[in-house]
Amino acid sequence: MREVGRRALLGAALGGAAALGAAACGSGWVRTSDGHAGGGAGSGPGVRKAGRKPHPEPSVRLLGDGSTSDTGPQPHRREPERLEPGRTPPQFVVFSWDGAGEVGNGLFPRFRKLAADHGASMTFFLSGVYLLPESKRRLYRPPNNPAGASDIGYLTDEHIRATLENLGPAWREGHEIGTHFNGHFCSGPGSVANWTKQQWLSEIRQAKSFVSHWRTHTGFRDVAPLPFDYEKELVGARTPCLLGQGNLLPAARELGWRYDASSPGGRQVWPSKKNGIWDFPLQQIPFPGRSFEVLSMDYNMLANQSRNATRSDPSNYPGWKRQARDSYIAGFRRAYETNRAPLHIGNHFEEWNGGIYMDAVEEAFEHIADERYKDVRIVSFRQYADWLDAQDPKVLDRLRALDVGRRPPGGWKRYLTGG
Repeated sequence: MREVGRRALLGAALGGAAALGAAACGSGWVRTSDGHAGGGAGSGPGVRKAGRKPHPEPSVRLLGDGSTSDTGPQPHRREPERLEPGRTPPQFVVFSWDGAGEVGNGLFPRFRKLAADHGASMTFFLSGVYLLPESKRRLYRPPNNPAGASDIGYLTDEHIRATLENLGPAWREGHEIGTHFNGHFCSGPGSVANWTKQQWLSEIRQAKSFVSHWRTHTGFRDVAPLPFDYEKELVGARTPCLLGQGNLLPAARELGWRYDASSPGGRQVWPSKKNGIWDFPLQQIPFPGRSFEVLSMDYNMLANQSRNATRSDPSNYPGWKRQARDSYIAGFRRAYETNRAPLHIGNHFEEWNGGIYMDAVEEAFEHIADERYKDVRIVSFRQYADWLDAQDPKVLDRLRALDVGRRPPGGWKRYLTGG
């Protein structure tokens, strides 16, 4: 195993539907009640472009102050089934976004459209304070920090509105709304690394409150309620700077969460659970042209290319973009051609170094979604956890036994059936 880049972990700390077809069922997804195939990013060979039928307009039951609502089951929900004996497992790829605020750069709708074009789903880890106006900042009481403090600041009212106008449609399109918590504290005595279980519970309660009471806090009356009950929707998270997971997990388990995506430096192997919670880490993936591997997140690419600078010499941008794109593709192909371990790719809606990381992840997405690759599933973390929970534990144990870059001895059928 290659050494992780010296700045890779530092970068994490600082950085803080489908076409219908029988193949979908064989690969571990079943058709849903609304007539859509539950194939994630496609249900035949590779990833097909979306062929979704219009979904019936749901009934709406407003919750609380009308900021959120119960509209019934999520459209395009993927219902998993067990992998058929001896069948090659799907290649899961999860694209996730930390913060998930739309700040006028058009990145939230850009990647929603990219996903829709391919029938894919993603996870948006929403920062709760992105729905709290700065004028109400003192309503936020972060653990070990002054009231109203936030290392990521607050959005303008215009950007809060734009974020809300993307969150609702994103959920209706099949995406997951997780949490990136609130103030994103990564250093000093107030760092999330030092928070206790009870402090994490306080932070989570506040994140939920900001999402479920945005109407009261903003005074907006002309924005539609979010179409989900956040108490039920919220089942997973990524911590700021990938810190503090140890004390978060007991809190997450108490709340009935399904997974956590906060581990840094995970290897490209099939996941296991920590404290009863699925552990979905950012992973070490090849970094073309370098002797070490890099974490599978845009900020870590930046940290190793421009030493954390978000504006550098533009003459470097084309080469850095290719390197970032090719890193994601190399991680995908290593898994796809060997142990089929899931690939987790993390991002931010940022325009660092001229927006090259957004272009890189889009180009990598298009490559991964190409029909040359069979059985690829671009899904949310929640959908992936659903699939894992539906599998035979013995099959998962066999999958976990395959190391990074290792093919199943004798082929998939023989390996998974013991033949």
